Amino acid sequence: MSASINKPMPIFLSAFVAMFSLTLSLSVYAQTANTYPVRPIRLIAPVAAGGGLDNIARAVAERLSKNLGQSVIVENLSGAGGAIASITTAKASPDGYTLMIAYAGTHGTNPAVRKLNYDASKDFTPIGMIGATPNVLIVNTKLPAKNLAEFVGYAQKNPDKLSYGSSGPGTLTHLGMEQFKMAADVLMVHLPYRGIAPAFTDLIGGQTDAMLPTLFAAIPYLKSDRVRALAVTGQQRSPAEPNIPTFNELGFSGFNGQQWYGIAGPANIPEPIVIKLNAALNKVLSSPEFAEKMSSEAMTLMPMTPQQFDAYIKEDIARWTKVAKDRHIELE
Repeated sequence: MSASINKPMPIFLSAFVAMFSLTLSLSVYAQTANTYPVRPIRLIAPVAAGGGLDNIARAVAERLSKNLGQSVIVENLSGAGGAIASITTAKASPDGYTLMIAYAGTHGTNPAVRKLNYDASKDFTPIGMIGATPNVLIVNTKLPAKNLAEFVGYAQKNPDKLSYGSSGPGTLTHLGMEQFKMAADVLMVHLPYRGIAPAFTDLIGGQTDAMLPTLFAAIPYLKSDRVRALAVTGQQRSPAEPNIPTFNELGFSGFNGQQWYGIAGPANIPEPIVIKLNAALNKVLSSPEFAEKMSSEAMTLMPMTPQQFDAYIKEDIARWTKVAKDRHIELE
């Protein structure tokens, strides 16, 4: 009786098979990069039609279509603070034909304060950053504080007498103010609203004293002198309002959180497709005409590699996770 023995593959044959597999893989990757895209691309906007994010999505989609030679169609998929759009994208085939506008809510603040059905880091392929608009600390004009130092002094002398509005619990307008309260060692009552518009109404009416909206949202009220600006987030002053100093200039380091926007797809999109999409996006951002259009959104364009965008997302999540932990903020 003879026993069957599995003999090891000869070394030279094993090396040949490995080399053949690698060559085949590289050939497939090259073919993928050369032929992609061969059909329309879906770009999911995690908001209803209309408004800033939707405008950005459509402006980018129009120009990406020209650069890629294929239609990029915006699909509005709102709900659950962007979670529905995020889950839909994460579960899509990683072939480069389903992408989304990832932004500070879906891939920054929400992961910091909520238990989500998606992992903002592991379930996505970062394609590239579009840009960001800073947040601005504004106050009611009747407050006797003309600058940030005076506001901090006034708040410290009047603990718990001041309040601030936000566009809702766990939003950037909420977490940013909590970060400021810790840094300035002041007490202020949080009054959450369902959206930024009613929060502005009560700030102007004197029902609240301060707020930290995006600069884009605040500009109409600043132009009409209905609110007073004290400081903006970010590492540099915004070209849209260059007279407003940054928090960093005024001695408050670490205030780099902004309302940012980028493009991401489901995890494991082939690298050649990612590189092609990133190049097409950065070509959009290099256009002076597009930069001019985005300046109307008070946005600074921020072209990045996929790796840089990935690092940016992780840094933003870490920033707001720390604030949420320090302030004991956890939402359902």
